[in-house]
Amino acid sequence: MVYISVLAKIHVEKGKPACSSASGYAPNQRVSVPFLGTRRGLHLSTTDHFHTWFFVSQPPYFVIDEEALQENLQVLVIKESFLNVVRYARTCRGEVMEVTVHSQKVDLLPAISWIPRCIVHRRMVCSDFSDMMFKLMLARYKQQTSKALAGLNILTFSVWISRGAGLVLSVDTTLIMLPMCRNILRFFRPKVKWLPLDESRWFHRQVAYSLLFWTIVHTTGHYVNFFNVERSQVRKQAAVEIHYTQAGGVTGHVMLFCILLMYTTAHQKIRQQSFETFWYTHHLFVPFLLAMYTHATGCFVRDTVEPVSPFAGKYFWNHCLGYQGWRWELIGGGMYLFERVYREIRARRPTEIIKVVRHPYDAVEIQFRKPSMQYKAGQWLFLNCPEVSKHQWHPFTITSCPFDPYVSVHVRQVGDFTKSLANALGAGPEQAALYEELDPMGMYEVALQQGQEMPTLRIDGPYGAPAEDVFNHEIAILIGTGIGVTPWASILKNIWHMRLSPNPPKRLKRVEFIWVCRTTTSFEWFQALLSSLEMQSLSMSSPSDYNKPNEDTDEFLKIHTYLTQKMDVDQANNIVLNSVGTTKDPLTELNSRTNFGRPDFHKLLGAMRDSIENGTYISGLESRRAEVGVYFCGPNLAARSIRKACQEESSHDVKFRFWKEYF
Repeated sequence: MVYISVLAKIHVEKGKPACSSASGYAPNQRVSVPFLGTRRGLHLSTTDHFHTWFFVSQPPYFVIDEEALQENLQVLVIKESFLNVVRYARTCRGEVMEVTVHSQKVDLLPAISWIPRCIVHRRMVCSDFSDMMFKLMLARYKQQTSKALAGLNILTFSVWISRGAGLVLSVDTTLIMLPMCRNILRFFRPKVKWLPLDESRWFHRQVAYSLLFWTIVHTTGHYVNFFNVERSQVRKQAAVEIHYTQAGGVTGHVMLFCILLMYTTAHQKIRQQSFETFWYTHHLFVPFLLAMYTHATGCFVRDTVEPVSPFAGKYFWNHCLGYQGWRWELIGGGMYLFERVYREIRARRPTEIIKVVRHPYDAVEIQFRKPSMQYKAGQWLFLNCPEVSKHQWHPFTITSCPFDPYVSVHVRQVGDFTKSLANALGAGPEQAALYEELDPMGMYEVALQQGQEMPTLRIDGPYGAPAEDVFNHEIAILIGTGIGVTPWASILKNIWHMRLSPNPPKRLKRVEFIWVCRTTTSFEWFQALLSSLEMQSLSMSSPSDYNKPNEDTDEFLKIHTYLTQKMDVDQANNIVLNSVGTTKDPLTELNSRTNFGRPDFHKLLGAMRDSIENGTYISGLESRRAEVGVYFCGPNLAARSIRKACQEESSHDVKFRFWKEYF
């Protein structure tokens, strides 16, 4: 795509026939003149000594066929524009003083990029969502003008507020299920890139907050309603009867009980310490939805004094004047039901464990085969082990790549499920207790004895993740902390294989890999892969780059390791002595040196921005304007710090786009 803008100035002395009289145009008027077969703007303005015509191509003209017009584009534009300018100049006997033509190669997508930016921005989503919910609530104020509900309107504000909040809750009940339809999202993710489908869990939480708020409003309004019904005798029922004998009151209290348990156990600390508690209580959404679907069968909003039975047929539909939210609520519930059935069918397809490896810090690697599973680097899956629990499914990142003959995940033993899973696989604390000489910092492969079998695994997935989009950038920054490096294991393995294949990645020019660990033993299981990747990167770059591992070179992969563990004097001296006279780092055995302490992302990103803008970062970039993808897997506290650094260090030409891995 080529962007064209044209500016032409024509000066006419005031003593000569004015342009306005010669052409019929008045000063300071916008009219249309031909420009490359289109109609563009022409602005007339007046100064003290002469009239000036500004011939401007506005809005900008886009030429689609860039290759066909590459050589003749500038000549064509100047020729056509100049002829038009001269034609109008002669009309008013003026002189053409200047014709300026600007052309710039641009992408069409940024011309509409304001749409994704508005949608992706979390604050914008929250604002728009909250605004929509408030408008839905206020829309129910029209009830006060309904003649059929004149009797119910005696309750005034409490009934109007409760009904408005009820409509919002009905919409929330539909929306809260959609982000959990992961297979549907996985289908749309590569097709609808401008929609932030990777933020589905975040959106699920925002809808949950909205549902909680409007539940409080709705419940408070109805408690006031029931009290006023008994006091005003609008209906011959006591408040206690409405609360505990009618469908609306009974189902409402069932939903309140479910909400109480689901929300209290959904706290992040509870999920981390006892995921099982969160998992089981969150499945109270089933009775919650059933209560929601039948909540209106009590027909509190009706035009009769006497109760109306939901089994009364046509009489019920004629006199029960609710908004029948079940019609759209069932859409979300039905989609999720289809999702769960599909997951169960897919998860039960054959899976065979081929190797189990115990890594330092209680990490266990599981390698398995599942022929029916096709995945991409950076994706994740759900794992279930019936011998541990038939109903618990836990998310794990896929650490293998599509070129490997197996699928692997790394499991860190931090909860009841993961410890029980490791025990079932023969690499847990029960087995470690049997061998006193077992080094907790070592790596061991589990060997089966005669007659032993590995437990059955059920695998549901894969599911999409932001890491899939690494290859869409010229520059990608991969950041991992501790076990959070697992997504990048798959990505880096895939890069290694792709660069050796006949079709290496064309757009991706540089990968900056940043790994932050507490201790040196954390590097061990990943060290072999990093070494091979580093050697491949250096071998494919210029020969002079071998001796400059820490300088800006054209190597494809740059590795930055950070060690946050405090060291005593003896350890520090030992590292210094082992570093003398060698090109390898004594801790990681990589060419790149280990950094001590936490990385300063403001400094790192700022230096990268400056080198990209001055053209010294790497050769082969399409321009000095770049969008750098920053991908992070780790704790939320570090994510907020990196996100802030990306925002503050971005410039007009270099944008740092931040994505965090969610499961």
